[in-house]
Amino acid sequence: MRGLNGKVAIVTGGATGIGRAIMERLAQEGVSVTFSGISEGGIATEEECLKKGYAVQFLRGDMADEAFCRRLVEQASVRWGKINLLVNNAFSFIAKGLDATREDWLRTLNVGPLAYATMGQLVAEPMKQQGGGSIVNISSISAHIAQPNRWTYNAAKGAVNQLSRCMALDLAAANIRVNTVSPGWIWTREVDKAANYDRAKWGPIWGKFHMLRRLGKVEECAAPVAFLLSDEASFITATEIMVDGGYCGLSSEGLGEASSFAGSA
Repeated sequence: MRGLNGKVAIVTGGATGIGRAIMERLAQEGVSVTFSGISEGGIATEEECLKKGYAVQFLRGDMADEAFCRRLVEQASVRWGKINLLVNNAFSFIAKGLDATREDWLRTLNVGPLAYATMGQLVAEPMKQQGGGSIVNISSISAHIAQPNRWTYNAAKGAVNQLSRCMALDLAAANIRVNTVSPGWIWTREVDKAANYDRAKWGPIWGKFHMLRRLGKVEECAAPVAFLLSDEASFITATEIMVDGGYCGLSSEGLGEASSFAGSA
């Protein structure tokens, strides 16, 4: 995509799942990427990407730790000499409601919207020095709907959406665009686990919640992120892209299988 080759990006939570797909897509576009992860699995991810010829750097750490956030930005600057792009992806999936403890809430917020805000603050000046930049915050369809026993996760994702709009307003004068991508049901490690690793069984069942009659792939999340980061989206900011196969647009009537058109699909 236009304007990505030669840029430098930070992708938080880039070792697995959607984050890894984003990291690899950017690397394929000629972006040098520093990515983080909370486990040592990121080392293997880094090695695999280096073998593919990608310019990547892995740092292990917890995004709830402000000192690690600072080290992540500093190391990216030292390694690549600049920072142009940021993808805030790492998040703590704590889904609790009435049983949520204060510690559950603090963990969810610290790894989520608070870390997103911290990273935005830290990259603002380096991006400004480069004449601008682009930030994509990964949210979720859960920011828009009520789901049972999901106070913590859904509230934190809702905060990401509003944070993104406020960031976009305050950073616009520095030519830094801020947008949001909200995935729906994507075949990630968590969804695979919920399906007991049987996609053939659960794919069609869960697919009925989506207009496109299937769940999404991580690569289908990476593509709109790359677009928003690129110069192709140069006049887009404070915008959210829903990557949900029509999930949030579907009414309680469902897919309408009784219609003649649906029957012929």
